[in-house]
Amino acid sequence: MISIDFSVAIAAYTILLLGIILISWIAGKKQKDKELSLDSKFIWFCSICSYTYVNTRDEAISLCPRCGSYNKK
Repeated sequence: MISIDFSVAIAAYTILLLGIILISWIAGKKQKDKELSLDSKFIWFCSICSYTYVNTRDEAISLCPRCGSYNKK
């Protein structure tokens, strides 16, 4: 039978648990990065104040959040 010290067993268990958590965190982060995408039709540029903003509503005219002017694509 293999004899192992109690402190070595606790250290090995802790390292294994932290490794599993780290690997699952990295895998989840990569999956989240894949889901995030932005279509160019949602990026708006204000002709008055030159502010670039995102409006996810599919409209022909958008209201600039900075200066309040109306912009069209």
